[in-house]
Amino acid sequence: MFRNVQRGLFGTCWSTKDCPPSSPAFGAVAMYRVQPRRRGFLLFPLIFLVLWVGSGAGAATFYVARDGDDAWSGTSADPNDRRTDGPFATLQRARDVIRALKRQDPPPRGGLTVEIRGGTYVLEEPFELSDEDSGTELAPIVYHTRDGEKVRLTGGKLVAGFKPVTDPAILERLDESARGKVFQADLKALGIKDFGPAGGGGLELFFDDEPMTPARWPNEGFTHVVELAAELDVDVRGTKGSTVGKFIFEGDRPKRWADEKDVWVHGYWFWDWSDQRHKVRSIDTETRVITIEPPYHGYGYRKGQWYYAFNILSEIDSPGEWYLDRESGVLYFWPPKPIESGRAVVSMLDSLVVVRDTAHVTLQGMTLEVVRGNAVTVHGGSNVRLDRCVVRNVGSNAVVVHGGKDIGVVNCHIHHAGRGGVRVSGGDRKTLTPAGHYVDNNHIHHYGRWDRVNHPAISLVGVGSRAAHNLIHDAPHMAIFFAGNDHLIELNEIHHVCLESNDAGAIYAGRDWTTRGTVIRHNFLHHITGFRGRGCMGVYLDDMFCGTRIAGNVFYQVTRAVFIGGGRDNVVENNLFVECAPALHLDARAMGWAGYIVGTIMTERLEAIPYKKPPWSKRYPKLVNILDQAPAEPRGNRIARNVFWKGRWDEFRKGAERFATFQDNLHDTDPGFVAPRRMNFQLRDDSPVYRKIPGFEKIPFEQIGPVKRER
Repeated sequence: MFRNVQRGLFGTCWSTKDCPPSSPAFGAVAMYRVQPRRRGFLLFPLIFLVLWVGSGAGAATFYVARDGDDAWSGTSADPNDRRTDGPFATLQRARDVIRALKRQDPPPRGGLTVEIRGGTYVLEEPFELSDEDSGTELAPIVYHTRDGEKVRLTGGKLVAGFKPVTDPAILERLDESARGKVFQADLKALGIKDFGPAGGGGLELFFDDEPMTPARWPNEGFTHVVELAAELDVDVRGTKGSTVGKFIFEGDRPKRWADEKDVWVHGYWFWDWSDQRHKVRSIDTETRVITIEPPYHGYGYRKGQWYYAFNILSEIDSPGEWYLDRESGVLYFWPPKPIESGRAVVSMLDSLVVVRDTAHVTLQGMTLEVVRGNAVTVHGGSNVRLDRCVVRNVGSNAVVVHGGKDIGVVNCHIHHAGRGGVRVSGGDRKTLTPAGHYVDNNHIHHYGRWDRVNHPAISLVGVGSRAAHNLIHDAPHMAIFFAGNDHLIELNEIHHVCLESNDAGAIYAGRDWTTRGTVIRHNFLHHITGFRGRGCMGVYLDDMFCGTRIAGNVFYQVTRAVFIGGGRDNVVENNLFVECAPALHLDARAMGWAGYIVGTIMTERLEAIPYKKPPWSKRYPKLVNILDQAPAEPRGNRIARNVFWKGRWDEFRKGAERFATFQDNLHDTDPGFVAPRRMNFQLRDDSPVYRKIPGFEKIPFEQIGPVKRER
């Protein structure tokens, strides 16, 4: 009934007689028992006895395939072997076998590889790695796809059984244009019962790998708050509003929602940079008043602000829209093409990959998709790398890194994230020990699908991380956020961000005297003008942010390309500003309306850091006596060797320029670009800039953005 087999990593031995010590298979042998199966299940637990002999063994490979079997050894990917042996069926099995090997002896020099064959792998639970799954510097562990094959790890479930809507009551509620075009599927009959909230973080629908739209009105853009229907009890420097979510809507469209059970609204309720989703409590069609459920928005509500309504069955009036009746479990969908020719999937898992306290592990070449939360979360560890992956259609962030050291996301394509792209934090601020994390050579776009603001493509928090060679575009709010010390943001191309917000920045930081030492250099920012062209910033140092060097960047058609909001000790040098209006903003807000922040938030954050002791006192000596040196004044800013062409170069407020130093800036000479109509703003070798600005350094324009690299 059973047959014992000794199978080496480099060959198969049917007995110890066939595997003498000199044979390749003797170096690393996995003994296992092949179990008979019944109805696809193992009758008994698979037993592994691992003998890892010979530290000189080369790299070893295990295989995973859709038609594999976790009862097999996983050491062969050859289809001809699968009558008796072949690849594993799951990543979890490959991981567990490697764990067993490592318990006996260190992995072989050259490391261990898990090669994943092409196909879609539907995960029933997250793929988790821990400290048991670590490699070493000389023996890393790599999970990768076979060249030329596509591997998808998905947390979704296929939806089958769509039928045309025939219920007269439902058809009556649908828009006339949708009747005969909307299909329905019973999710509960498919075993799908956990739907989550309609307002975000719950089930989503994807069709042919594209996110579909929860039925909404209007279909594009926003409608407006006509008037507030509650007391005006908010006044922020003359901007008035109400703390209560009760307002008058425009038009008659909401009258169609009388029978809707779960209407939501999403809006920018008071400020142009702060949104929130609300469940609607009631709609009075006579007075045209919408009342929302608490908790209300923290800043309140204001006349003229914009919002839209969603999760409304009667608003399925265009292809791609869907609605889920969370009571009955019936999904209604107007597919963008014939339903039978596409693939409908709903998100189920909260995450795909969780890595905890793991070292020297790489995930490479796969597509990670369709989850309600983060695709990949890394807690601690070191030298963990996500390389050449596609991360798409996730409900929250693509990758989140908490702590650890030297963790990277490289060469990845990230798009349609519900929140942001890559968030990394790490390092020790009290000792200024860098994390060494890196977000390098990625293409990140169309993020912020659900949470529209404060969820950037890249977030660097802590000490000493790097964002380089990334292409970032098409997003409602910021591209890069940073907080902490000594980050490097370089050689990135950023365009068409802050599309749905104003008073926002493509690269943003704010409100801290201590978060110094970051360098923003050799980036190309272009076509960034804010919501409806009302203005936003390129590099936004908000509310007294200090100690940042902005050098060698190119700004093209960016309103307020560099914004220094009352901070000090910032350096703006060697940049090119083209058609920016204005190119440079400088104010002294802490000496005026923002003075209260100095004695509260700013001082509290200062005192939380040992700024008077090494290494702080040596690294940032200007902090030591800052409280005794008129901290509200924007001292120490230096603007030198910049080129301003067309547009307007300065916007100084309330005499702030008297605290800054200006040197060798050029704003009246054609710089001599190579091909400005094609957005090639590299300076010609004979550019007058090199003659008129002593020491102007060439900007490596050709190196900005993603670069091709060998595998």
